[in-house]
Parts: sequence; C-alpha cells; structure tokens
Amino acid sequence: MNLYLGIDFGTTGARSTVIDSQGTIHCETEYTFANNGQQQPELPSVWQNALWDSIEQIPPTIRNQVRAIALDGTSSTVMLCNTDGIPVCEPILYNDARGAAVTEKLRAIAPDNHTVLSATSSLAKLLWFCRGDAPVLAPSTAAEGGHGGTAPTVFLHQADWLAFLLHGKLGISDYHNALKLGFDVDTLCYPNWLVEGIAGTATPELPQVVAPGTPVGEVRAQVRSRFGFPRDCTVCAGTTDSIAAFLASGVNSPGEAVTSLGSTLAVKLLSHTRVDDSRYGIYSHKLGDLWLVGGASNTGGAVLRHFFTDAELANYSTQINPEQESLLDYYPLLKKGDRFPINDPNLAPRLEPRPADSVEFLHGLLESIARIEARGYQLLQELGATPLTKVYTAGGGAKNAVWSAIRKRYLKVPVETPVQTAAAYGVALLAMRSAIDLRLED
Repeated sequence: MNLYLGIDFGTTGARSTVIDSQGTIHCETEYTFANNGQQQPELPSVWQNALWDSIEQIPPTIRNQVRAIALDGTSSTVMLCNTDGIPVCEPILYNDARGAAVTEKLRAIAPDNHTVLSATSSLAKLLWFCRGDAPVLAPSTAAEGGHGGTAPTVFLHQADWLAFLLHGKLGISDYHNALKLGFDVDTLCYPNWLVEGIAGTATPELPQVVAPGTPVGEVRAQVRSRFGFPRDCTVCAGTTDSIAAFLASGVNSPGEAVTSLGSTLAVKLLSHTRVDDSRYGIYSHKLGDLWLVGGASNTGGAVLRHFFTDAELANYSTQINPEQESLLDYYPLLKKGDRFPINDPNLAPRLEPRPADSVEFLHGLLESIARIEARGYQLLQELGATPLTKVYTAGGGAKNAVWSAIRKRYLKVPVETPVQTAAAYGVALLAMRSAIDLRLED
C-alpha cells in the first residue's frame, strides 16, 4: 500500500497525519512545543525535536509504506541559516512586528499596496535581518563568525528549513510561503524591484521557489535509515498552515471560504478574482486557476486561552445565548499590533471594561472576534473578491457550537464544519496528489 505523510507546524505544536490514496487516515500524531514555542533562541531545536518525535510516533509498519512527505509552517515565520543549513540567529515568528523598524526602507523598494508592506511580512523581517541586529545563537549552533560577519547566509521560512532536514537540499521554498517575501506568482520569479532593493554585501541568499507539492528530493539516507522510510520516499515542497487547513476542507467552489480558528484567526476565500491590498493586510495565493484571497489576524484562540482554561471555555460557552448580542466591544489581542483586517503594528488591544461575570466576558470576546472575522470577509468582497456563499471552520474553534452560531449571525451565510479540518490532513493531501501526479507522468 502507498501512504502519504503530512506534518503541520502550527503556533503551539506539530501534528502529523498519514493517509492512503483514498484519503483514509491511517495514523495521526501530536507534539506540543515546550513553552508553547515562544522562546526564540531555542526554536530551531524545538522544531527539530518536534519533527523527529512526530515521525517516531508513527508505527514502523506505516512508516515503511510512506511514499511522499510534505510539511506546512506558519506563514512568515523566518530564519537565517549558514550554507550548511545551521541556524545562525534567532528565528522571527509569524506575528513578530519588529519589521516596523524598517518601514521606511520597505516602502522605498516595494510597490504601493503590495502584500509585503506589513511589519510582519517575510520581506520586512529579511530587511530587519540585513541590519545585523539579530541576536546570534550559541556558538555550537551558529555559523562561524556569527551573523553580521562575512559568512554567507540563506533566508528560509520555517517549512523550508524543516523540509531541508528531511531531503537535505538547502534553499528551496514554495510560492505560498514566499508570497510575503515578494515572490511574483504571475511571472514565477522574484521581481526586479525586490532583487535590486535588497542588493548588498551582507544580503542573505533568497530561496529557490517552486510550486507547492513539487517533488524536491528523496528522504536523506540517514533519515531513511533512522525511521525506515522506503528508498523512493520523496519530500515535496510544502505550504502554509492556513492553506493546508483550506486544502483539508475540500472546498473547491468560488465563493466558499475557510476560517481557521486556532491560536490566531485566518480567513481564506476561494475567488475568481485576485485581491491584494496591504492597507488591510489582504493578499491572494495562487491555487490552480483560482485565487485564495484572505488575511490573518492576531486575534483568536490564544486570547481566549489567556483568560480561560479549556474546561472553562466549554462550560461558560454553554451558558451563552448566541442569538443575543453582546454590547461589549473588544479588539482581543495579547499585545499591540494586528495584520488584518486592520494592518497596524501599533494597534492597541481593547479588553475593557471587563465584567465580573466570566460568562459575560467570554460572550464579549467571542462576539468581538466574530465581528473581526465578518469585517474581514466584508472587505474582501468590497475589494472585488467573489461574493461569500458559505464558510467552513477549521481549527480548535470549530468545536465550539455557540461560537459558530454567533459567527453565523454576523456572516449571514451558512457556517459548517468540514469532515476534515486538520492542516496535517491538508498537507498530506498535497503529498499524495504530488506523488500520484509524478507516477502519472512517469
């Protein structure tokens, strides 16, 4: 039997799913990051341990039938490595807005309203890296001479580096991850304004970009030997975590959308029309002949978990009347700054007034996040995307029926939970389709 492995790297952990060519799940594993994956100096080793552990949990009898592997990572989580693939300084997470310090440089080189014009874009983080201020990792893991020296470096996204650990080919990305770096999905190359704008002696090498799902190389011999993968097991170019969740849903009709309610809030609307507008953090990913239009907000489940345990969320939610509007008007964030539908690195959280009644407070939070989601979809349509007809929900928030009912009231379209919602399942589908296409070509 041929099996296909997808590994999802989200905000707080990694998950894997193994499927067959019919999409049937044969195995699922889960790994939670230490310190919720927020300690930057330790992140490369945390991610690497998560990768190996996620694979180790898969029974050997399943591993030895895996023909293709694909991974996803959080969009715009980036890092610098030396030419051996060893990280040389702390990675920068997807929601880190330190790129605000290079706004002037960013606006000087990028076209107006381009996707990269955000403090959290991959390009903003690359420009910040180029300033030479990034904290250097310990000598045991840093490039000789450290960041800021003359040693050449390679700029990678989280998914790029994790795939490299499997196939050993450094510096390969996919055009979903590379979109916020400035890669042009129309011409399938880096635009001149980008290449010329970042040129310099200390500029890291940019990754080669291929289509998501493109076979990159066979699993390295030492990895194959350690885990018992077949000799012809191929690693494919990956995607981002929110697009993987979209792929899992099975949505393929323009007008249908997927909202990922995990630690953060991401919306993706399948559209005939491409929409990009950096004023609101809106961008479009190429998906076949269509466009996946959307954005990602820093609001979401991480804010809820800051105030409530999972048990409290489940208990208090049942005491909320979803048809009754909360008068509490919050903008729930854990720290200042949002990306969509308001693109402002200095946007302050709004969590006051806080009522004494915890149920009332939770109602206000759920309702406020629903308003942000609805405003996001409204913006997409105002700017020319295909009109919204249905929303599917992925992520942990999909399990909260009361929240879904609140969101339906705001969205004014059916809100459903697809059969599959896990990003790991979506990226396993990517691996499976890649392997099948490759066999057909052969």
